[in-house]
Amino acid sequence: MKAMIFAAGLGTRLRPLTNDRPKALVEIGGKTMLERVITRLAEAGFDDITVNIHHFGDKIIDFLQQHNNFGLNIHISDERDLLLDTGGGILKARPMLDGNEPVLVHNADILTDIDLHAMWKSHIESGAMATLLVKDRKTSRYLVFDDDYRLQGWINHSTGETRPAAFVHREGMREMAFGGIHVISTSIFNHLEKYSQEGQAKFSITPFYVDMCRSHLIKGYVQDTPYTWLDVGKPETLKQAEELLKENS
Repeated sequence: MKAMIFAAGLGTRLRPLTNDRPKALVEIGGKTMLERVITRLAEAGFDDITVNIHHFGDKIIDFLQQHNNFGLNIHISDERDLLLDTGGGILKARPMLDGNEPVLVHNADILTDIDLHAMWKSHIESGAMATLLVKDRKTSRYLVFDDDYRLQGWINHSTGETRPAAFVHREGMREMAFGGIHVISTSIFNHLEKYSQEGQAKFSITPFYVDMCRSHLIKGYVQDTPYTWLDVGKPETLKQAEELLKENS
């Protein structure tokens, strides 16, 4: 089973911690974000993992080598020359991700105990091109789904902007926040190639999903049982994660 970890971010929100290391190597409770995500993926059955790098990328390479890749098959997608954002990053990693099985994509700064294997399995059963972890939480920008959790559009309540531009927020639609974990079918790569050629190599995956949702099935995934989820890319949530880990230990 294949997975990809986004570890190329600049980590600007965590400065000065990221002045001398990549965000993925910031520690929470004595372990780096990267190690925690790798461990969770391995526990869920993912044994072929691609990690993209940019900011202090050499330190991630050294870290993985020092830990013998945690006994897994780990590849590096090198973006040190140009940071490609999430959509461009997935496309660059295509040679390592392509195949017959879907790929789970996980941000390095997401700390969660969600059942990753169940999400991966749900994606296969739905036949979707992409399945996005979503949660009912407060933010300014929302993905909007119908009753079957099929993506319909995107809205920014701060600016009033919608995507697609003609999107109409109908009564009964669900506004959900993206959780930084998604599963993609490899059929997505040809569409990513075309999207990149029509725009630029560097692009975000979220606008791509919204632009594709009218012609392809993009699903939201909601876990029925309670789970922990934290975006630890911010000082306040990093502190919250430290406290949570202390309580659990």
